[in-house]
Amino acid sequence: MTARSSSNESLGLLVPGGGRNLDQLKQEIQRRADRNIPPLGGIAPEDARAALSSISSLEREVWAQAWSAVAERHWSEARALEAVDRASTRERYWKAWRLHHFARWPTENTPAKQHARRRALEAFRAYARLLDPPIETVRIPFEGRDIIAYLRLPAGGRPAPLVFGIAGLDSRKEDVAAHTDGYLDHGLGLFAIDLPGTGESPHAVAEVDSDRIFTAALDYLARRPEVDAGRVVVQGRSWSGYWAAKLAITERERLRGSVVHGGPIHHYFRPDWLQTSLATGEYLYDYLQAKCAMLGARDLEDMLARAQRFSLLDAGLLDRPSAPMLIVNGARDSQIPIADLYLLLEHGDAKEAWVNPQGGHMGRSPQWPSPAIAEKVLMPWITRRLG
Repeated sequence: MTARSSSNESLGLLVPGGGRNLDQLKQEIQRRADRNIPPLGGIAPEDARAALSSISSLEREVWAQAWSAVAERHWSEARALEAVDRASTRERYWKAWRLHHFARWPTENTPAKQHARRRALEAFRAYARLLDPPIETVRIPFEGRDIIAYLRLPAGGRPAPLVFGIAGLDSRKEDVAAHTDGYLDHGLGLFAIDLPGTGESPHAVAEVDSDRIFTAALDYLARRPEVDAGRVVVQGRSWSGYWAAKLAITERERLRGSVVHGGPIHHYFRPDWLQTSLATGEYLYDYLQAKCAMLGARDLEDMLARAQRFSLLDAGLLDRPSAPMLIVNGARDSQIPIADLYLLLEHGDAKEAWVNPQGGHMGRSPQWPSPAIAEKVLMPWITRRLG
């Protein structure tokens, strides 16, 4: 990788991770769909097979169009069923959302990907309104724009304790909001919001002080009588673990705790790590493009320069008091260095940690898939903190 954008980028081609060619990339995507592994979780193996069968190049437009074409079949079925079968309609909208969502993944850098993003939002909100209780779309005025987020609260128990969930680099708030049942089963509400520089965030480019978006959202939630503003835990996933760690310090008076799940802190932002991590096979494709889009960078060189400003160690924050933290990751994570987890443990207040010695990004491994980590590690800690 050179210090400029690759020739593949200028040609509008995907840049596969791990040096994969087209056939290898397609095989890896089908493998992940078969095993429900991110970012293919929730996509049926047969739908992945159908999309992949129509792809014969690495052109981004071709990829987006192939996944969206399968999505539109489910969309049409949902519309046909809407008046007669609520459950089946909801299921079809879910499938349409997941497929359009992957069509735009990991960042919306072509017309077809931008179209897929719009359709993914439409499909998700159609799905959300059919839930019981439904997912509410909230709009919070913020600096001349709106913070657009989702809120879902359990049917009983008011005011409800809340998990404040922030999406990651290539996920979106829809990914967070789509998995609320586990929270509701424990009597917890969920608030889902985009990472700055992604999705519908009012900050199209992430800045060092973009956490003021989250402060404004916490202010809003404190005004909602159905929400117990004294019982809130923030949960960051992957890149958003950075903001969860920062909020644990800057908003510690308002938080019962913070889950830093695979988040960057300091070592991640070093140019040598960032440059090396771009080749990771854990990430399917367009890792550089996703990072550049979030930071508003022109190319690799610009991205490396912008990223260094985000170090929480260099900002002098890590030795300040914080809300209780749970830090989670895998020792073999090729996207976020495990050194950042240990750095957090060495500074500030005492914290709890869970490390999977065989785990990759976010601690995942065959023995510890995402659902197992959520059920056995994250949820017990969150429910303890929220009483």
